[in-house]
Amino acid sequence: MPDVYKTDAYKVDGMTCGGCARSVSNAITKAAPDAAVTVDLATGTVLVAGGIPAELVRQAVEAAGFDFGGAAA
Repeated sequence: MPDVYKTDAYKVDGMTCGGCARSVSNAITKAAPDAAVTVDLATGTVLVAGGIPAELVRQAVEAAGFDFGGAAA
């Protein structure tokens, strides 16, 4: 069972505007409806709460046309 309180940070390359941020957020939310997604466009970081597996986030980000950079430092 996923840890619903867990939040993970990921780098996403290629986001340049609010529309990009919405596309990434919508793609992750579509793949994992229980996820809470916050996009920081300035840093290219996406926070995903809800214990969503990184592989699912990667697939959603790449399906939206962006580069998944893995866990953010």
